[in-house]
Amino acid sequence: MSKTARSKRRRSPLWARWLVGLGVVLVVASGGSIVAANVVLSSATGAVNETPLLPQNPAVERQHADVKGAKNILLVGLDTRPSWKNKEPSRSDSIILLHLPADHSPVYLVSLPRDSYVEIPAYDNGKQKYAGGHNKINSAFAYGSRGLEGAAAEAHGFELLTLTVQKLTGITPDAGAIIDFTGFKDVVNVLGQVCMYVDEDVTSIHVGHTADGKQAVPYTTDSAGLHPRKVPGVTANFYKKGDHCFTPVEAHDYARQRDLLANKDSDYGRQRHQQQLLKAILKQAVKSGFNQPTKLPSLLSAIGKTMTVDGGGIPLEDWAFAMKNTNPDDLVTIKTNAGTFNSDSIAGLGDVEILSDDTMDLLRSVKKDTVATFLQAHPDWITQS
Repeated sequence: MSKTARSKRRRSPLWARWLVGLGVVLVVASGGSIVAANVVLSSATGAVNETPLLPQNPAVERQHADVKGAKNILLVGLDTRPSWKNKEPSRSDSIILLHLPADHSPVYLVSLPRDSYVEIPAYDNGKQKYAGGHNKINSAFAYGSRGLEGAAAEAHGFELLTLTVQKLTGITPDAGAIIDFTGFKDVVNVLGQVCMYVDEDVTSIHVGHTADGKQAVPYTTDSAGLHPRKVPGVTANFYKKGDHCFTPVEAHDYARQRDLLANKDSDYGRQRHQQQLLKAILKQAVKSGFNQPTKLPSLLSAIGKTMTVDGGGIPLEDWAFAMKNTNPDDLVTIKTNAGTFNSDSIAGLGDVEILSDDTMDLLRSVKKDTVATFLQAHPDWITQS
C-alpha cells in the first residue's frame, strides 16, 4: 500500500519525548483538578503530528485502550531533510529502541550503532526498488526513501528501517517516532538553557567563531562528512569536561559531535551524549517548564512542532497515561557492544560495526522483557548520566 496517500500531515519532527514528556505532564497535572489534567493532556497530544510510519499499521482505527504488557517503541533520528527537495536519500543518524517493561518501570533506551552491519530486506517504495543485502543499518532509511521527498520519504524510509530492525532483533515495534535534534534548539529556547555534566572534552566541527566574533564553521569534511580539516582563523566551540549550561545553539551542536571527542569514542560518545542531553532536557522541563503555567503552552508547542509519531493505533493520551509514573530519572540508557568498538572492514563500505554476541543477547532480552536480568549480569553496560 502506498504510504504517499497515507502521510498527509508533516511537520519538522524530533524525538519521542512525547512518550516520557507527556507522562511528565500527567504527573505534574495530577496535582490539580481532573479538568486541568485533561486540558493539559489534550493540548499536549493535540500538538503532535501523527502519521502512519510502521509497516503493520496501514490504517489502524484509533480507539482508547489500556497499554498493557511490555512495549517497544522505535525512535529514529535523521541526519538530513533539506536534501529531499532534490530527491536525495537521507540516512538515519540515531536508532533507538525504547523498551517499556510489563510493569512500566523503569524505561530503557537501547541505541543501535548507525554503522552496524546488518541484513536489509528487499523493498519497493513505488519509485525505486532495493534488491536487499548487507549494509550499514543507517542505509536502510536511505534505501527506503530513495526517489521520494517529504512525508513519503519519511514514511517509506521508516518502514524499511523498521523491517530491518525486525529482521535483526525479532522485535515488532508497537509505536514509532522520528527525531530531529535540531528541534532541541526551540525546546531549550523556551527553557532558557539546559544544564548537565559533560563527561569528556568535546570540540565542535560545526560551530565556531572568527576573531571578530562572527559565527563560522571551524572544520570542513569530505563528501561523506568524515576526516575534518581545520579552517584557519576560526576557533571551534569547545565543551570542557565538567558541569555545563548549554544555550539552544550549543545544545544542538553538542548533540551532533562525534569526530573530535577526547575519548575518541565517536558514535558511541555521540549516542551517550544524546541520551544524557535528553534526560537533562526532561529534568529541566520538569523543574522550570511543566510546573510554570506561563511557559507550558510555548513548551508544548515547541515539542509538538518537532515530532512525527505513529502510536500504533493507540491514541497518544493512552500512551501518556501508561507512562504517568515515569520520571526522567527512571530512564536507563544502555550501551551496545559495551560502548567499545567491534569493527571490521567491508569492501565498498569501509569500516562497519559488528554487533557482539552480548549485544545480540541484550536485544533478545528486549524482545523477551528480561532487560533487568541482562543488566544484572552486565552492570557496566548502563550509561552514567
